[in-house]
Amino acid sequence: MKGLVDTHAHLDFPDFEHDLPHILDRAAKAGVEKIITIGTGLKSSLSAIHLAERYPQIYAAIGIHPGNVEEESEETLAQLEPFLGHPKVAAVGECGTDYHNLSERSENESPEDHQQRVGQIKNKQSFFFRAQLEMAARHGLNIVVHQRDSWEDTVRILGGYTGRLKAVFHCFGGSHEQAAELFRLGHLVSFTGIITFKNAEVVRQTARSLPPGSYMIETDCPYLAPVPFRGKRCEPAYVAGIASRLSEERMIEEEELREELWRTSHTFFRLGN
Repeated sequence: MKGLVDTHAHLDFPDFEHDLPHILDRAAKAGVEKIITIGTGLKSSLSAIHLAERYPQIYAAIGIHPGNVEEESEETLAQLEPFLGHPKVAAVGECGTDYHNLSERSENESPEDHQQRVGQIKNKQSFFFRAQLEMAARHGLNIVVHQRDSWEDTVRILGGYTGRLKAVFHCFGGSHEQAAELFRLGHLVSFTGIITFKNAEVVRQTARSLPPGSYMIETDCPYLAPVPFRGKRCEPAYVAGIASRLSEERMIEEEELREELWRTSHTFFRLGN
């Protein structure tokens, strides 16, 4: 059966610090032939490159997560850009916008101060997102997008780069209409173990409805372990269970699904054969 690509993992996280070789062995036994490990900041991105240099099956995506823009500076982007020509760097990201926690006002914060702070954070996220889109376009790379509770702004910003690059919206949990909107613009979505969760029927409906070549799969490990491992540390081997469930939902043979996923992920991340 065709091998699999885990298109979004965080192998540099402390969760994998002590047993990464065993994790990679289990992934190989599960048929996972390639893994994209994702940077979320400067240190994380450099660690991702180091892992990609050390292990032939690992590739890196490097970038600044929207949740980390307060900790990084414009100089960070300048430090990252030279690495975009590295042979094991497969994409820029993860980057994007995330407004999930911005509605929370601290106890001593006035409504006016809160509104001002939220505006500043949104502006900084937008700046870093646009800057990374520009970097990706300059270097002929595609981009891994994170968005949470910020759909309209994310799609609007991305719209300025239509035709210059492709994006994958990782850990996609949206509707068929949202996914179709992205596909019309030339972008993709990626499904995680969420499709195995009991309360995730909307995601499964979306997964059943999309045309071939418009989606990939990922673990987002160490998060979102699929059933029957839900609640435990996730790892790349579990992408096999995600593929199996997706083939059931789409009512196609798993071998056919794997062939499609292999082509899509290799084309998007430019992984060769």
